[in-house]
Amino acid sequence: MNDLWSRLKSITQLTTDGFKPYIEAVADSFGGKVHFAQLVKQYSTESLNKDGKPDKRERYIGAEKRVISGKPDLAKVTTSHVERQNLTMRTGIKRFTRKTNGFSKKVENHCFAVALHFVYYNFARIHSTLRVTPAMEAKLSKKPWKIQDIANLPTQYSILN
Repeated sequence: MNDLWSRLKSITQLTTDGFKPYIEAVADSFGGKVHFAQLVKQYSTESLNKDGKPDKRERYIGAEKRVISGKPDLAKVTTSHVERQNLTMRTGIKRFTRKTNGFSKKVENHCFAVALHFVYYNFARIHSTLRVTPAMEAKLSKKPWKIQDIANLPTQYSILN
């Protein structure tokens, strides 16, 4: 949270899920300088299965938008973007896949795998909806990076030293 706050230039809107520790973390990092809301999903265990018998599995029944601080635009309160990003990570980084043999023995290697995924995803992969890479859309790059460009990053920036 502190790193995010240091990168922002103006008051922004932030949405989290209903995880209670987020409230204190956002307050500590942003103070009152954020429009903060939580999207709290609600579940029910009171339902019947197709045979008319009680079914104890949780079932999503809705969500409540809660204003925590500032004046967030409730029409923009959503966790869909981060949920989509989480799905992209789980499917794109096999270390996050359940029952995989592609796990990291060192936390540093895990961090490098995540960083590699994000560099490729944002700088090399052309997204069909954008027709360019996200980095090109954000004017951070003029052309898609090649795998060789990514492979040369550690020597260019000495991140491994």
